[in-house]
Amino acid sequence: MAYEERRNSLTKPHSISLEDRKTLNISGVERVDSFDEREIIMLTSGGSLIIRGSDMHMAKLELTVGEAAVTGCISELCYEETAPSGSLWSKLFR
Repeated sequence: MAYEERRNSLTKPHSISLEDRKTLNISGVERVDSFDEREIIMLTSGGSLIIRGSDMHMAKLELTVGEAAVTGCISELCYEETAPSGSLWSKLFR
């Protein structure tokens, strides 16, 4: 079985639930790359997710089950395109 096929079979389902633009529940979270009060970047089984807003806080983060909750004023949810595979140099000089 190829690595990508094996990885896809092991990933958790990904979903997002936003309530009143104040509470965001996310499943399928694999890791959190960065976060502050205005921007959170995380890798989910659905791709790299960027959350923007103000006064945001990680209310819950359980990577073992792949769940996160964010509170604050959520203004934007954006999925970043996955970088194509290749060498480090090809990724740096696109």
